[in-house]
Amino acid sequence: MEMFLAAVGWAGAAFLLAAYALVSAERIRAGGVAFQVLNLFGAAALTANSAYHRAWPSAVLNMVWIIIGTAAITTHARTPLR
Repeated sequence: MEMFLAAVGWAGAAFLLAAYALVSAERIRAGGVAFQVLNLFGAAALTANSAYHRAWPSAVLNMVWIIIGTAAITTHARTPLR
């Protein structure tokens, strides 16, 4: 289980770094769905890893990121296309 959650944590870090790199390179929009989904998956993976290691400040921080990402995706889904 420890090896699996280590891999999950590394994948989460990769998702968050990819989101940041893609926005910085202007390949995706900072407020766009792709950015939010990458952040959501990254935060979820890091939450699992942090909780397993009882790193509660990091786990709680990432849970908040999940809430923010979910709210942003929900807003995008409700906004009519322009």
